[in-house]
Amino acid sequence: MEQRSTLGKLWRFIRRYNRYIKVGLISLFALIIAMLPNEVFGIEGLTDIQQRVIAIFLWAAFMWIVEAVPAWTTSLLIIVIMLLTVSDSGLSFLTDGYAKSELMSYKNIMYTFANPTVMLFMGGFILALVASKSGIDVSMARAMLKPFGSNPKIVLFGFMLVTAIFSMFVSNTATAAMMLTFLAPVLRQLPQSEKGTAALALAIPIGANIGGLATPIGTPPNGIALQYINDADGLNLGVDFGEWMMVMTPLVLVIIAISWVLLTIMFPFTAKKVNLHIMGGAKKGWRTNVIYGTLAVTILLWMFEKWTGINSYVVALIPIGVFAITRIIKSSDLKDIDWACLWMVAGGFALGEGMSKTGLAEALVRTIPFDSWPALIVMIGGGLICWILSQFISNSAATALMVPIMVAVGTGMGPALGEYGGVGTLLVGVAMSASFAMSLPISTPPNAIAYSTGLIKTSQMFRTGVLIGVISLVLGYALVILLGQTGYFG
Repeated sequence: MEQRSTLGKLWRFIRRYNRYIKVGLISLFALIIAMLPNEVFGIEGLTDIQQRVIAIFLWAAFMWIVEAVPAWTTSLLIIVIMLLTVSDSGLSFLTDGYAKSELMSYKNIMYTFANPTVMLFMGGFILALVASKSGIDVSMARAMLKPFGSNPKIVLFGFMLVTAIFSMFVSNTATAAMMLTFLAPVLRQLPQSEKGTAALALAIPIGANIGGLATPIGTPPNGIALQYINDADGLNLGVDFGEWMMVMTPLVLVIIAISWVLLTIMFPFTAKKVNLHIMGGAKKGWRTNVIYGTLAVTILLWMFEKWTGINSYVVALIPIGVFAITRIIKSSDLKDIDWACLWMVAGGFALGEGMSKTGLAEALVRTIPFDSWPALIVMIGGGLICWILSQFISNSAATALMVPIMVAVGTGMGPALGEYGGVGTLLVGVAMSASFAMSLPISTPPNAIAYSTGLIKTSQMFRTGVLIGVISLVLGYALVILLGQTGYFG
């Protein structure tokens, strides 16, 4: 009896301090990795600083996987830990005695939060914020859904398509929340025995997750991949906003159409009619006209970057300037920006900087015979790993972990990867795979939002998510490899 009581107390202690235990164990593991002899890693010429970057990378990976703290907190701590342990302004007892060339510039680490891609997402968030604040998003949704009538199957397609379109420019979480609000009255008028309610509820996360793939600002994995693809000191491939959309938008539309067909087969409707009632709309006044005009001009400038000469990162700051000078946004509105997402992206870039600037990526390339690996297996394997990881951790975290590794792998493979489009194709495949991970309620916020309605069983979401995910991976890789062979991403 006494032993059982002791075990009970121990279990309650573990449950109560679960988060702290996880952080402690992961940090202890990373500390051990950092203190092991260099020779243990089998990487020729590995330096102490490079070893610390390996330890930080592993620490971040496990922290993201077990979610001991929010993902953005881990990303923020990556930057802080790197500044203290591997930068030229780090703790003296850790950095004294090392040549300046071995250490990272503290400015480069700090610049990751002011990275152009972070600014691109900030511009997208501001556009989404003012659209929501002014009611423009509701007006647009009502106008776009109106043509789909009252036939349940057609309404289902309409919800998927409109959700996907919104998700191209608005965070998939905000899009899913908004669309489910519109969907609630429709669901209430359907009988409890209606199987099609599951299809309608699933349509929102599927549309949100897939739609985000269409633009560089649709989801963080796109921006992370594009940053490496366009890095002037790296691949420097010059893939702009419009070129990304030209490839990904048709793919998104095909996947949405296939998903719609699958949902109508798996969850057939018995109801003959549903009615849409979307309340609210855009406020009247000059401010609304300014928002409409700025939104249109920003999207056009993004799409025609090659013709205007203004890159998408600079364009992203234009709406911020317009809305600030017209007082459409005020200082109090800035708290509504998704700062967690921005820190998440910045932390991923800091890891990449660590691997690149310390020479760790180059050391890995020299040590591991990447050039002897089958190129197609590496490409598809990298995407599958990211897809599986993204089922359990945020797709931003999975991409932030995978992309720096795949840059090193792709560089090491050299000409072997050339026939499939080079490193650019490799990175696009990884980012794409992250968006296709939607099999569990925890896979993405839109999945969790849809699951919270109580209309979907975990088994239904898993079965549908895996099926659509696998089909999407096959179609996606077929497209990027085909385009890669033409030199589109390489």
